[in-house]
Amino acid sequence: MVKAREAVRELQSSLIRDVANAGMGDPDILRFWFGESDQPTPMFIRQAAIASLESGETFYSQNLGRPYLREAIATYLSSLHEREIVPDRIAAVGSGVSALMIASQLVLSPGDKVVAVTPLWPNVVEIPKILGAGVTRVPLAVANGKWSLDLQRTLDALTPDTRLLIVNSPNNPTGWTIEDEEVDALLAHCRRHGIWVLADDVYERLVYDPQRKSAPSFLRRYEAGDRIISSNSFSKAWTMTGWRMGWLVAPETLMGDLSKLIEYNTSCILEPAQRAGTVAVAEGEAEIAKLRTRLAASRQTLVDGLRALPGIDVPDAGGAMYAFFRIAGHADSLELAKRIVREVSLGLAPGSAFGPEGEGWLRWCHAVEVSAIEQGLERLARFLR
Repeated sequence: MVKAREAVRELQSSLIRDVANAGMGDPDILRFWFGESDQPTPMFIRQAAIASLESGETFYSQNLGRPYLREAIATYLSSLHEREIVPDRIAAVGSGVSALMIASQLVLSPGDKVVAVTPLWPNVVEIPKILGAGVTRVPLAVANGKWSLDLQRTLDALTPDTRLLIVNSPNNPTGWTIEDEEVDALLAHCRRHGIWVLADDVYERLVYDPQRKSAPSFLRRYEAGDRIISSNSFSKAWTMTGWRMGWLVAPETLMGDLSKLIEYNTSCILEPAQRAGTVAVAEGEAEIAKLRTRLAASRQTLVDGLRALPGIDVPDAGGAMYAFFRIAGHADSLELAKRIVREVSLGLAPGSAFGPEGEGWLRWCHAVEVSAIEQGLERLARFLR
């Protein structure tokens, strides 16, 4: 039989897609299973791409991205994290997931040990497996009604033979958000043992605390010689999921090799998209503020509504765009999600899609109109009855 290599065959297929297939063809379905806003990209961002296309900017560009985009990202990040981040540390890439893949290719070899805080978007933990690395999962816990990191357990997992720590905060699917003192403790430990840190910062602007501009960050603590790589995306904060635009921040000494890897993955990204990304980071603060306000309202409606239903547990979280919850008496999240789709046309993501720690839980994306959340809650109440 002709087949792919073993590491590829062992990858987990999308359980969210399994649920979506169960609801395929239902015109009445309410779709909360994917992690994206129901709003299109703001017009001023789209216009930048339109103008670029009209002027004929359709040729190859630099592997690391056009200088104007790298400078715009560096300026944005320097302001956000209140320390200088130079353009020479920035690489613009074709999506956040491409950033994760390229960063992993940069530092991982077959047999390397990776530690990841989980549950987690499956792409993040499956990418090291494609490269032949092994992944040790450190599960989040619910403590005092809130998603929390077991810091000591995480430090214990980061043995001297560990090559890479992966932290996604705010976290998909739970919304857990790392604390400043946890960043300090993890970074000190990784510095001591020469462990790389890959920070998946795609949701860093989507925090619920109105006093914070962004989540606690490894980038803010970067010093020369640190093994810190940050991956990010335009998808969430600027509602640009379909554009497939992301970036990496890495030590300057890595940029030459990073450029080679980009060449062998995608070569470069479309210049109209780079124009759009430049405008997004330079002029998008008002849009991010509006999105955060909208997410706060929709989350409040969703969490209040879920907690009013019998047998539902919804731990608190610090950010992202999801409620991760469980219904008493239902241990198989995939079967539960399929039943909910079939019986009340409500599309939710099964927790098992995010690893064994997510089994028994469901993820509901609330980056939608409040009215849609209210309709969904009515359908879930009908299912429970």
